[in-house]
Amino acid sequence: MRILAVITTLFIAMPLHAQEEQGRDLMTEALRLFMKGLMDEMEPAVDGLESFLQDLNGYHAPQIMPNGDILIRRKSPEELGETEDGEIEL
Repeated sequence: MRILAVITTLFIAMPLHAQEEQGRDLMTEALRLFMKGLMDEMEPAVDGLESFLQDLNGYHAPQIMPNGDILIRRKSPEELGETEDGEIEL
């Protein structure tokens, strides 16, 4: 009698386990699609931030003057490593 109860319980639990596994697969796929969409939407912003950070390379760190003014000095061509014809030496 106990064996019959165990076998019946296993047959009932098998479809539930299969549904749980399928649910996990669907959740994984949904998360993957969500992250792909998020990355596609954020790509232009990341590219803009990258170019902004490269532009900051042409300036010295800000200096706070005693009167509270903030100076941001541009680097000279020599400090940037540019040659006379405008090319940048690497």
